[in-house]
Order: sequence, then C-alpha cells, then structure tokens
Amino acid sequence: MNSQQLTALAQSALDDLKAKDVTVIDITDKSSIADAMVIATGTSDRHVGALANEVVFQAKAAGEQPLGIEGESSSDWVLVDLGDVIVHVMTQKARDFYELEKLWSVKPSQREAGIAN
Repeated sequence: MNSQQLTALAQSALDDLKAKDVTVIDITDKSSIADAMVIATGTSDRHVGALANEVVFQAKAAGEQPLGIEGESSSDWVLVDLGDVIVHVMTQKARDFYELEKLWSVKPSQREAGIAN
C-alpha cells in the first residue's frame, strides 16, 4: 500500500470507532521517517486503546503489518507506526499538552516569507 492508501485506512479505522478531531499532516518534505501523520483524539484512555487496536486490526486485515506500537500500557497516547504513515491516538489532555499539529506545522514567520519546510 502507498502512503495515501495507508492514510485512508487509518482514517477509516478511526472513524469507525468515533475518534474525535482526526487530522492528517503531510510531512513528506519535513521528515524522512514518514510521509504523513494521522492524529486523533479518544474520549478516554480506554477509547484511545480501542482506536489504536482498530487501526492495527484494519492494517493487518489489509495485509500491512505495523512496524511498531508504542504507549499501549499508558493509553493516554498510543503511536502506531505503519511505515510511511504514523498514527497518534491521544486523550484530549495529551493532545493539548504535546500540540503535535503546532510542532509539525510551518511557523507563521516562515509562512509570511514564503519559505516552506
């Protein structure tokens, strides 16, 4: 599967279990580790774990073996590495604290100068 198909698979899995605020960030030009990040919010630690498990389940059903899963024991932030796509499932508290969207976005001063990362 290519990164667009993996991204769609992750979004579908997250939507199936009612994830909140699903966001896709294209990091092709910002990182060599992946092409995209999918970030989603779960309503509780248990919901976060269930969302991550659904992403893993649907990836395996499509013939894609996740390269790694981190944070399953804490469940306030679970990362599923699908190779070209990294899925972050977080509680609202963790998402507000880490602000991954802000971390991976273009800074306003660079945006105004027309410089893309």
